[in-house]
Amino acid sequence: MEEEEVKDAGEAPVGGEKVVDSIQSETTTVSRMRAQLQVPPIQVVSNGDACEAPPQGSGAPPLSQPVQTPPMQVFLIFLRGFTTYRTVNLRLMKWNRKQASFATLNSRKYTNRISLLVFLLHLVAAALAISFFSFKVVQGVLDRGTAKSRREERTLKFWLPPIEGASLLSIIIAFIWQRSFRAWPAFMVHFILWACFAITMAAGVLLLCFSMPATDGAGVSLLLFSIGTGLYACWVPRRATFSGRVFARSLQPVQKFPNVNGPAYLMMGLGFLWISLWCFAVIGALEFYYPALTILALVLSLAWTAEVLRNVANLTASRVIALYYLRGMQCNTQFCFQRAVSINLGSACLGSLFVPTIEALRIIARGLNLLEGEDEFLFSCAHCCLRVMESIFRYGNSWAFVHVAAYGQGFVAASQSTWGLFERQGMEEIVDSDITSSICFLTGVSSGAICVIFAASLTFAEHRQYTITVSFVAFFVGYLMTRIAMALPEACVACFYVCYAENPCSRLFDSTIPDHLAQIHAAAYGSSRSSTPRLIQRRVATA
Repeated sequence: MEEEEVKDAGEAPVGGEKVVDSIQSETTTVSRMRAQLQVPPIQVVSNGDACEAPPQGSGAPPLSQPVQTPPMQVFLIFLRGFTTYRTVNLRLMKWNRKQASFATLNSRKYTNRISLLVFLLHLVAAALAISFFSFKVVQGVLDRGTAKSRREERTLKFWLPPIEGASLLSIIIAFIWQRSFRAWPAFMVHFILWACFAITMAAGVLLLCFSMPATDGAGVSLLLFSIGTGLYACWVPRRATFSGRVFARSLQPVQKFPNVNGPAYLMMGLGFLWISLWCFAVIGALEFYYPALTILALVLSLAWTAEVLRNVANLTASRVIALYYLRGMQCNTQFCFQRAVSINLGSACLGSLFVPTIEALRIIARGLNLLEGEDEFLFSCAHCCLRVMESIFRYGNSWAFVHVAAYGQGFVAASQSTWGLFERQGMEEIVDSDITSSICFLTGVSSGAICVIFAASLTFAEHRQYTITVSFVAFFVGYLMTRIAMALPEACVACFYVCYAENPCSRLFDSTIPDHLAQIHAAAYGSSRSSTPRLIQRRVATA
């Protein structure tokens, strides 16, 4: 018994050693299996792609084989990411462009500062000269009993009343012209062509009836101009019809801004005051050294000042109408006027020097286009004038005032941007054939001729010696005051063209311009009656 107990007691340690050995061997086997097992790398699997299970009985562990993405799926993933990036980038660019465009609408940078400085210096010099000559007139009048005093008193008596009367008459006529264009635009375009013909002929005949050498020369000049106006009216009936439609369409937004005409009226009032002082100073300049050169300098100064006043009204109306077309905004006219007389005044001064020269060159080019025929000399002149006009139109044109007012650009940069818009939209022909500037010019000439009839008749009845001088000044004053009043219709037409070229798909525009462009493209370019200066280039290239 004791031996069996001893055996049983002795078996326990042996069995315990066997259990421990078996556990250690299992632990060693597991650790070896983990060391031999290689964990597969992380694989990128596209969405929707499921990994296929390994075939049964292959003996290969399911995790030991890496899953590889096909090349086409990699390309699609890359393309999807690139498209998303490009879409986001384009949206950012559009947003930045939109923010930049809205920022430029409120630009506070002064444009054409050198021109502004030159004009201000000229204005100070003109004011000092007018003050000095006016003082000389008062001093001469107060010096009783001398020949100079008697001459100046007689000049004041027979010179100043008809000029002041012509100035007031020109303001009334300017109001009538502008109101008529706003009420009956299509009719007034045709009416002004023939009214200018009749009025200038009547003024020329009246001056010829005075039978004086000076008045005879002026009368012949007016008769020749009248004949030219009649021929022009016969030449542009189709353009006049289209211009009437453009006037009617472009003046429609003015009804939404009842006070947009206020700056033009204010500029006319300032022009009347300045002209009154200027006429008083001319009397003193007659007794100064080199009176002819002095009066010529005063005339040029008055012309530049009046043109700047006109362009200030033009810039004000252009900003109001352009922002309505481009952004659908209803701007405050007073704020636009403040920008025109401060920030954009330099561009108005520079444009006042360029635009009259451009219009004169345009008239010369069109005249040469009609007369060139087969003559080699005229052909060369027309070609040369075309090249000059091309350069000027690219770096200085009357359409630039729209971008000057809307975006605060300089005059030259605005000229390039507006003409670039016309070229991209293929609107060069329609812009060249536009007669808006000609209609406004003839309106001013008609007012000047009416003032000549009034002032010359009054002066000839009182003192014949001053008839031609008073007639010239009355014509000049009537023309300038009417051009200031016509700044609003001219600005509306310019905004209609430029804003259409910038955004042709706007719902604010109708089919007036596209239909006319289609007619121009369908017509024969070789027609001499409908050709424009820019069409000379095509005929030159064909030759």
